[in-house]
Amino acid sequence: MADYDVIVLGGGPGGYIAAERLGHEGRKVLLVEKESLGGTCLNVGCIPTKSLLNSAKLYEHARHSATYGVTATDVTYDWPTVQAWKADVVGKLVAGVGAAEKRAGVEVVRAHGTFLAPGVVEVEGVRRTSDHVILATGSVPVMPPIPGAEDNPLVVDSTGLLAVEAVPRRLAVIGGGVIGVEFASLFAAFGSHVEVIEMLPEIVPFMDDDLAGRLRKALSGVTFHLGCRVTAIEGGTVVYTDAKGVEQRSEADLVLMAVGRRPLVDGWGAAEAGLEVGPRGVVVDDTMRTNLPRTWAVGDLTGRSLLAHAAYRMGEIAAAHIIDPVAAARAGQRLRTDTIPWAVYSMPEAAGVGLTEAQARTRGHDVLTATVPLAVSGRFVAENGVRGPGAVKLIADRRTRAVLGVHMLGTYAPETIWGAATVLETELTVDDLRQVVFPHPTVSEGIREAAWAIKND
Repeated sequence: MADYDVIVLGGGPGGYIAAERLGHEGRKVLLVEKESLGGTCLNVGCIPTKSLLNSAKLYEHARHSATYGVTATDVTYDWPTVQAWKADVVGKLVAGVGAAEKRAGVEVVRAHGTFLAPGVVEVEGVRRTSDHVILATGSVPVMPPIPGAEDNPLVVDSTGLLAVEAVPRRLAVIGGGVIGVEFASLFAAFGSHVEVIEMLPEIVPFMDDDLAGRLRKALSGVTFHLGCRVTAIEGGTVVYTDAKGVEQRSEADLVLMAVGRRPLVDGWGAAEAGLEVGPRGVVVDDTMRTNLPRTWAVGDLTGRSLLAHAAYRMGEIAAAHIIDPVAAARAGQRLRTDTIPWAVYSMPEAAGVGLTEAQARTRGHDVLTATVPLAVSGRFVAENGVRGPGAVKLIADRRTRAVLGVHMLGTYAPETIWGAATVLETELTVDDLRQVVFPHPTVSEGIREAAWAIKND
């Protein structure tokens, strides 16, 4: 008889949510995590970054409050206090995850685990057996082999930048994805001179190009160099060739390497156990099954979507199929990557779900689009003015009128986009969306206005 019903290897969002769901269903679960519960997102990713960004936004709002009739004088920030706030937030939430696992009856072991075979995990030299194993080892920052980057104290990844003792006077960011853009916006708000060097022709590659360009132009205090290839780092100097092939240099006191993350597929037994690993990560089907029996993989490890909320969904799918595979199949418990929303918490914020216009055309859709300014929203104007950067773009199929994608730029976009995700998840058409009643005044009304702006042909 196995020691446990399920062993979960990794305590990030995908791992801990799966363990919690299984525990509440009466399964005997062992959760193995060598560091703090919560994984990258809670400890050195989403949550600490948003804590710092909240402080930056408060600082920005105070500095510009006179526009709204509120005068704040001698506005300053105290970086140690900002960092202390971040640490307090993270500490409380990590403790909350631990309490949730305890309530669910999950046994948590703080140790390194090695996956040996289906149903067998070694923890601190002791073999533990189970009916199922869920692998959730997460991801690590990508550090490309740029000459001068390795062992350079002036080059940091996102984890290192979160822990800096002072705001750098000059910050160079290599990479214009979500991580790069959020940190660029954060430190620019606190007064850093920020330059972002991006290899692609536009920032945030999964965002519709129209709105990505608007976001880039709205990021105050950040200089972008697009279509550039970094060739070397000399101390704090980033050497790169621009879009015309001309060598350029950006001088900085600190360089952030923000070119992305990769699944952590080594160091815990994947290859030795015979797991199938592809170019993106551990290979799984839409129910999170791997090539090995009774073995599941969730979260960043799969490379399907390196987002915490995607990991939550993957963990829930795996748990559902372990608890009752027939019921899970009947309920359609599977991963739909096209309906996973994304969000950028910069100033301004952005969010989206589904296809971009370019992606929709590439997939053969005859596309209808509509883009409306968020000035159509009374709340948006009340809080940002008519010139505030904000827009909603809706992409639909001309023949079926199915909504294919929604992309938003502006205040509250991340809080609103779940509604658009529901539209895609339930396969609503533009005409269905027009019948939804949106509360007024809200920024979400921009989605309704975009639906009505779509042509009727």
